[in-house]
Amino acid sequence: MTTETHPETETETGTGRLRERAVAALTAARARTAALTDAVDDRDLTAQHSPLMSPLVWDLAHIGNQEELWLLRNVAGRASMHPEIDPLYDAFEHPRAERPKLPLLGPGAARSYAAEVRGRVFDLLEHTPLEGTPLLDGGFAFGMIAQHEQQHDETMLITHQLRAGAPVLTAPDPEPPQGPPPAAAEVLVPGGPFTMGTSAEPWSLDNERPAHTRETAPFWIDTVPVTCGAFRAFMDDGGYGERRWWADAGWEQIRTHGIGAPLFWHREGGQWLRRRFGVTEPVPEDEPVLHVSWYEADAYARWAGRRLPTETEWEKAARYDPATGRSRRYPWGDADPTPAHANLGQRHLRPSRAGAHPAGASPLGVRQLIGDVWEWTSSDFLPYPGFRAFPYREYSEVFFGPEHKVLRGGSFAVDPVACRGTFRNWDLPVRRQIFSGFRTARDV
Repeated sequence: MTTETHPETETETGTGRLRERAVAALTAARARTAALTDAVDDRDLTAQHSPLMSPLVWDLAHIGNQEELWLLRNVAGRASMHPEIDPLYDAFEHPRAERPKLPLLGPGAARSYAAEVRGRVFDLLEHTPLEGTPLLDGGFAFGMIAQHEQQHDETMLITHQLRAGAPVLTAPDPEPPQGPPPAAAEVLVPGGPFTMGTSAEPWSLDNERPAHTRETAPFWIDTVPVTCGAFRAFMDDGGYGERRWWADAGWEQIRTHGIGAPLFWHREGGQWLRRRFGVTEPVPEDEPVLHVSWYEADAYARWAGRRLPTETEWEKAARYDPATGRSRRYPWGDADPTPAHANLGQRHLRPSRAGAHPAGASPLGVRQLIGDVWEWTSSDFLPYPGFRAFPYREYSEVFFGPEHKVLRGGSFAVDPVACRGTFRNWDLPVRRQIFSGFRTARDV
């Protein structure tokens, strides 16, 4: 069968272009970090807004510490700038709930540290050959750090959503859907082999590799993510009170915690409202549902007589081109995302309406597979055949197993540098504070 090819990445052979790409990615990430941390005062920066999250000031210094570790120490071979703080910002040494008790750098010191590291990194990038070692080939280490910072920016945006108080972040709403609505509620994906994962994307992370062949039976998948209105129908039909729709652990979770609606929803005067970054507003019927756990997604799918797609099915729906047999970088092709393709990069503080971004549809006509909401799949987070941990086990390998479920596609909070057709996210099935939604599938 035809394997993946990436024309755009194949032409990016010049070191100068790689440097430009790395500088742009690092600069965009730092601008976003600054916007998220400058929006609040020092008191908010050092507060823990939820035991599920770190104080924002921890994320700020951790970003600088990881950049120093991988680029200045591992790539350049330099000594640690501040070895005494390394244990404070080791994500595996201290759980999030304990981090406020640590002697963390204050806001001013954290900003200065991150800025000093970045200045040295730009000097390094200007003179470093982007080839010769696995960390340098294709500028991987610099791309990894840009993705790491953007992932923490998304984490900090989640903290902003959990934060109480007046709004501090603003962004325009997405444009209404352009063009005709989808022709059908679901799309048939043909059975047969396709290429899953990647061996060609230079900044892909270890769990996305290597490219390999997977086989699927034909299946149907929702054209758009499940909307708030559709999820309301599940609620109105007593879905949260019907034991038969729920996995055992999910039923225990909603009973123990009294869960009867997506996180941040509440009912007032006969109307469902939600809190979104400090603003209380009516729940929009035609927007993809957000802040639901895997258990809630799974229960809805059972109620609807459907199921969650497997991770393999999701990627085939997103990347497979039946005309060529090739797996694309993105649903729309190999070109990098634009605002016409997908709602990414925190340009908006909410998902686009269901049916938006027809330019971003897959060859089969499935829309909004990239951006808007992370989509739960039915799959456990497991390694691909031939997986090799790189550059450290703690990025992926330690999370493999049935405890974590895979999410795909990114959300409005994800930057394009950390989102592609092969990108894999994972979380515990109880998680609801993340920007998670879903779509459903069914067998033919």
